[in-house]
Amino acid sequence: MASVTAMPATPQPRANVGQIPAYVPGKPPTPRPGLTTFKLSSNENPYPPLPGVLTAATRAAEQMNRYPDMGNSALYDALAARLGVPVEDLAAATGSVALIYQLLGAFCDPGDEVVYAWRSFEAYPIAAAVAGATSVRVPVLADGRHDLPAMAAAVTDRTKVVLVCTPNNPTGPAVTQAELDAFIAAVPSHVVVVVDEAYLEFVRMDDPVDGLATYRDHHNVVLTRTFSKAYGLAGFRVGYAVAQAPLAAALRAVSLPFGVSSVAQAAAVASLEAEDALLERVEALVAERARVVAGLREAGWNVPEPQGNFVWFELGDRTLDFAAAADELGIVVRPFAGEGARVSIGEVQANDRLLELARSFEAR
Repeated sequence: MASVTAMPATPQPRANVGQIPAYVPGKPPTPRPGLTTFKLSSNENPYPPLPGVLTAATRAAEQMNRYPDMGNSALYDALAARLGVPVEDLAAATGSVALIYQLLGAFCDPGDEVVYAWRSFEAYPIAAAVAGATSVRVPVLADGRHDLPAMAAAVTDRTKVVLVCTPNNPTGPAVTQAELDAFIAAVPSHVVVVVDEAYLEFVRMDDPVDGLATYRDHHNVVLTRTFSKAYGLAGFRVGYAVAQAPLAAALRAVSLPFGVSSVAQAAAVASLEAEDALLERVEALVAERARVVAGLREAGWNVPEPQGNFVWFELGDRTLDFAAAADELGIVVRPFAGEGARVSIGEVQANDRLLELARSFEAR
C-alpha cells in the first residue's frame, strides 16, 4: 500500500518564508517635554519639499479616484531627458529597494546565490530570502569599505546577482570607478551586477563611480537610484533603475501593476525640475557632514569616511548603550546590536547633539 503523506491542518507558507529576517526601520524619537527631539535613524532628508513639489503632488492628489499611469510616462520622459538614456532602459518602482526585490525575483531560482558585502543594506538578505536565493555575505574591510576582490572570489557557478552598495549603507564609504571596473571585469558576464546608488548625490571623493558610463559599457550592470534621500520623497516611495533594455524590461515585467502612485510620479518629475534648489541642499548637507566628521575625530572617534548622508560608529557590545544615551539627549539613531550605530546627518541642532553625545560617551 502506498504511503500517505499527512497534510497540515492549516495553510502553510513556503518553507523559506519563516526564515525571512525582519526589516527593522529607524524608530521615531521618544517625546521629551521641553526638549526638541530629532530622528536621525532613517537617513531622511531634513528639508521640506523642494519648490513646486508640494503643488504638483497636491494637484495629482486631486485625481486620486483615478489609477496612476502604469507606464510612468511623464517620469520616464523626464528621467530620459535628465540622464540622457533611452526610455527603454528605465524601470520605476516604489523605491530602489523594490527594484532589488524585483531583480532577485526575476533572475534567481531557488538555491541560486546572491553575493553582497556585509554589513550592507539591511534589505539585501530579506530580498534574497523572498526570492528563495542563498545569501553569500562578504565581510567589509576594517574601514567599512567593500572588499571587492573577496566578493569577486565568492562568485560561483550558482551566482546570479552581485550587489554593490556605493556609498555603503550603513558604513559610509564608496567604491571608486577603478575598483568597480576591476570588479566587473572579474565577474562572469552572465552575472547581474547591481550598483546601488541610493546616496549618489552626496559623493565627494576622487575617482567617483560614473554609473551611467558604467551601465553603457556593460550589458550586465543595473543602477538603482531613489528619490527618497537627496530629493526628500521618502514618504512617497519612488525609485528607478537604469539598465540596458533587456534587463530593464525584465524589471518592468515583474513590477507591481500601478505600483508608483500618481502623487509620487508627479512629485518626482517636479523634483527633477527643481535641480538647482536640490543641489544647494545637498551641498549644505555635505558641509554639515564634514563639520560632524571633523568634530567626531576631534573627540577621538575613528569613523569610516562617509560618502552618504550619515556616519557610522563601530561600537560592538556598546551599541545599545550608545543608542540609549542618544535617546536621552533627544536624538534617535539606528543601532545594529553588537556591531555599531548609523546616524543620519540632520538639522544643525541635531548634529550638535550628536557631537555632544560623542564627547560624553567616549569618556564613559
